[in-house]
Amino acid sequence: MSKGPISQFIEKHYLHFNAAALVDAAKGYEAHLLDNGKMLVSLAGAMSTAELGKSLAEMIRQDKVHIISCTGANLEEDIMNLVAHNSYKRVPNYRDLSPQEEWDLLENHYNRVTDTCIPEEEAFRRLQSHLFDIWNNADSKGERYFPHEFMYQMINSGVLEQYYEIDPKDSWMVAAAEKNLPIVVPGWEDSTMGNIFASYCIKGEFKATTMKSGIEYMMWLADWYTKNCAGKGIGFFQIGGGIAGDFPICVVPMLYQDMEMHDVPFWSYFCQISDSTTSYGSYSGAVPNEKITWGKLDITTPKFIVESDATIVAPLIFAYLLDY
Repeated sequence: MSKGPISQFIEKHYLHFNAAALVDAAKGYEAHLLDNGKMLVSLAGAMSTAELGKSLAEMIRQDKVHIISCTGANLEEDIMNLVAHNSYKRVPNYRDLSPQEEWDLLENHYNRVTDTCIPEEEAFRRLQSHLFDIWNNADSKGERYFPHEFMYQMINSGVLEQYYEIDPKDSWMVAAAEKNLPIVVPGWEDSTMGNIFASYCIKGEFKATTMKSGIEYMMWLADWYTKNCAGKGIGFFQIGGGIAGDFPICVVPMLYQDMEMHDVPFWSYFCQISDSTTSYGSYSGAVPNEKITWGKLDITTPKFIVESDATIVAPLIFAYLLDY
């Protein structure tokens, strides 16, 4: 398929510096897929609230993403946007807010993410009421699931359809649930729904073991990686930094060094979109070559870093891969 106008525009105008790195990374991703490679995409920050689902969902539907690692916030906030979009509040002058104005948002049950405020009642509590039923059902039966599996159960049950306020085609979680896409969610308890589940456990309503743990996610990922790394291998497309990227990338040195599986291949493509400064021991700002010393990337692994705003870069790379 020939490239569309967006792709043609970036190929014509994005010729130097971070713009050229964007094009190089997109072409590297495309070449990896054309060689029958698979790709992990990691989501940190607030990419779901930034509505990345508008492009990521189609990437999932077209099999250009094979596994996702994301924070608990990204897991839930895509669904929150799906069911409460009309109640979100945009604050374009967020840089100028006083402490009193921030407090007023809290008093009005808005939680701010940069320029966007998530409504507590319509988003958090709406999901909580339905997840409680799903968690309670599993807990009473002695069943255990991963955080994303509970979310899939909720989406696939159809119970949320009454609330949809955006086209579900723009929800990456709906696309992922339809495909039963593998997801790992390290540190899920750091999210709003994770906090809520913990509160039920503290009150004695649920057993903590009803929710499968991060260690079990790592064990599952180790098994998935070994079953899917043949041929061209698995690439790593990292949006932002933090645990969403650090957790899954570590599976390779764990298998090689700790499990002594010396035939396990390194990640076969790597790209990170980040605006973190490369200094002071920052993982998010570490250049890709540092990952060679940790046994994550090979000397020959194609490596890209685009030092820019992921809300600008990721949709453009996805548009290139989708031939837009």
